[in-house]
Amino acid sequence: MKMLSPVPGAWYKDLQTHALFEVIDWDMDHQAIEIQYLDGEVAEYDLEAWRDMQLEEVEAPEDWRAPFELDDDDMLDPDLPMHPEDWANPLSSIEPDAMYGVEDL
Repeated sequence: MKMLSPVPGAWYKDLQTHALFEVIDWDMDHQAIEIQYLDGEVAEYDLEAWRDMQLEEVEAPEDWRAPFELDDDDMLDPDLPMHPEDWANPLSSIEPDAMYGVEDL
C-alpha cells in the first residue's frame, strides 16, 4: 500500500479502524503529525506511526462541522455590517415597546 503524505487540511480514513480524521498540523522539524477525528478528539502521531497506518485519502464528510455545532453563519466575518435580506422593508426598523423578560420598575 502506498504511503500518503500528511497534508494539513486533508481528510483521511484509517482502513483498520474506519475512523475519519483531518490532518491539522505537520511539524516537519519534530516529525509530528497532529490530527483531529470527526468527533473532535485530537491526537498526535510521529512519522513512523503514520507510515504504519493503512490510510486512504477521502473527501471531507458533509457533516464534519456537526460536533463543533458550526453552521454557515459561523464563517461570516463578525466585523462586516449586517444587511438583512428585507433591508427595504419598513417593518425591519420598528423596535418593540417592551422587551420580553424585562419589566419597568
